[in-house]
Amino acid sequence: MMELLIKGSTELNKMFMALQRTASGLRRDFGEVENLQQSLRGARDFVQKASNRIEESILSDLLLVRPAAGLLTPNVSRDGDGRDEFVLSLSGASNFVRANPHFAISLALRSNDETKIALVYSPIDERLFYAEAGRGAYIYSAYHSARVKVSNLTEPADLTIAYNTSDARPLIAGNVRRTGCPALDLAWVAAGKFDAFVSDPLDWAEIAAGDLLVREAGGKIEMTADLVATNGKVEL
Repeated sequence: MMELLIKGSTELNKMFMALQRTASGLRRDFGEVENLQQSLRGARDFVQKASNRIEESILSDLLLVRPAAGLLTPNVSRDGDGRDEFVLSLSGASNFVRANPHFAISLALRSNDETKIALVYSPIDERLFYAEAGRGAYIYSAYHSARVKVSNLTEPADLTIAYNTSDARPLIAGNVRRTGCPALDLAWVAAGKFDAFVSDPLDWAEIAAGDLLVREAGGKIEMTADLVATNGKVEL
């Protein structure tokens, strides 16, 4: 029987080990990107290749978890058994291009069109946010897991809201953040670091894991004209 690294199912732990193996290569890539800053075009090309390698390197590990599962990424859609699907994305790639460490791998396992397991992993600081349906949301760092909950703040002046919008819409009172990494923005709403997140529509692969994190932490998330995630106590 495998030794569990984090609190949760064996499948969750296998997915985390796959992320860790992939992340070790990303950390090496990040060091290379820092040396390419005089050429943004070269850095973008390098990061695109790194993103493609994520998909290639993690696929074999994920298929050991559920061999018949399909795969969905921003670049690949691979049919499986029609029941299970892994959803994978590199979130914050534009930060990676500029050697900004605020990026993450977002990974979710969906079964029968419901997200069952979610992981958002920041490879540079090796911090993991994770959740399983019906079991709550957690943060893992330095060999310790702690449950996370959304914030309780309601006063507009007290709120910290992350935005990922392209237009100049009026911003709600409070503190505004634009981090460039939607997967971590959602994870931070789940952990109470942000009170809300507002975004233009995003690729589902980038937000599938964050969606479950927010819900399991007690928050609300809606995807209509905009993507809006909140602590469930404020209306945007």
